[in-house]
Amino acid sequence: LDALLPPRRGIGSGGVYVQASPHHLTRADVVRRIMRRERARFLCLVHDLIPIEYPEYARPAGAALHQRRIETVATMIGETGGGAIVNSAATGRSLQPWLRPGTPIHVALLGTETLPPAEPERGDGRPYFVCLGTIEPRKNHLLLLNLWRQLAQTLPVAEVPRLVIIGRRGWENEQVVDMLERCPALSGHVEELGGCPDRRLSALLRGATALVMPSFAEGYGMPVAEALSVGTPVICSDLPALREVGGEVPDYLDPLDGPGWRRAVLDHAGNGPLRAAQLQRLPGWHNPGWAEHIAIVAKAIDQLDG
Repeated sequence: LDALLPPRRGIGSGGVYVQASPHHLTRADVVRRIMRRERARFLCLVHDLIPIEYPEYARPAGAALHQRRIETVATMIGETGGGAIVNSAATGRSLQPWLRPGTPIHVALLGTETLPPAEPERGDGRPYFVCLGTIEPRKNHLLLLNLWRQLAQTLPVAEVPRLVIIGRRGWENEQVVDMLERCPALSGHVEELGGCPDRRLSALLRGATALVMPSFAEGYGMPVAEALSVGTPVICSDLPALREVGGEVPDYLDPLDGPGWRRAVLDHAGNGPLRAAQLQRLPGWHNPGWAEHIAIVAKAIDQLDG
C-alpha cells in the first residue's frame, strides 16, 4: 500500500483526521496506513476507560479489547502529533497516563438531545422513580431492587412508590434478572421496560418524582442530563463525571449507602426538604448543548491544523 502512495509530506501535514470513537480501533497498523495516506493528525473522542479500570464490570474479554483500542489511540496521537477529545474531565484524567506528556486533551461534554413534547405520565397515581440505562453490574440495579423489596415489605402498599427500570438487559446480570423475574415482593411496584420509544421516555421522565442512578462508575451521565433538562430531580452516585453533568443540582450519594438511598427516595416521594431544596436549585442548572460540544471540537481541530 505504501508503495502506491505519492511521496510523503509527513504524517500530520495534510489536515486532521477525526475519529468519533475508539470502538473499532484494535489494529494500529491499519490506522497508521490511513494516517499516512491522509497525511493527517489524529484526533479521537474517548468516552471512557471503564473496561480497563473496572474489568469486573466488563464482558469477559472487555478489558483486553478496550486496552488495544486505547493503545491504538495513544500510538496514533503520539505518532501524528494529534490530540484527544473526552466527554468529561474525569475521562480525561483516566486517559492522560496513556498519552505523551503535553498531549492536548479537550473536555467537551456531550450535548443533551431535546426530548419530544409529551404529557407527564401519571400511572396509578403513586409517585414513581425512573432508572435509565443498560442492565449491567456497574449500574448497580441491585441496590435499587433490594431497596424496593424492603419498602414493599415495610410500608403499606399504597405508600410504596413505583420504580420504572428502562433499558435493555446487558451482561453479567443474572442476580438482577432473577429479582426482576422471581421476587414476589417487587410485583406491582417495579416495572421493567426493555424498549421505550422517545415519546414514552419523555412522558415517563416528565412525570417521574426523580431519576435514580446509583452507578459504581460512569464516563459521563446522559440520563442525569436528560432528566434535569425536563425539570425532573435526580438522585445519583457521587461520581466526578456525574457532578460534571449535574453540577450542584442533584442529590449525590455513595452507591453503597443503602440507608441514605432509602432516606432520599422516601423524602422525594413525600415532597420532603431534600426534594424542595433540589427543585430550588434546578433552574440554575446549565444544560450542555451540542453547539458547545462542536465548538470545542472545532477549536481542537483548528489548533492541530494550525
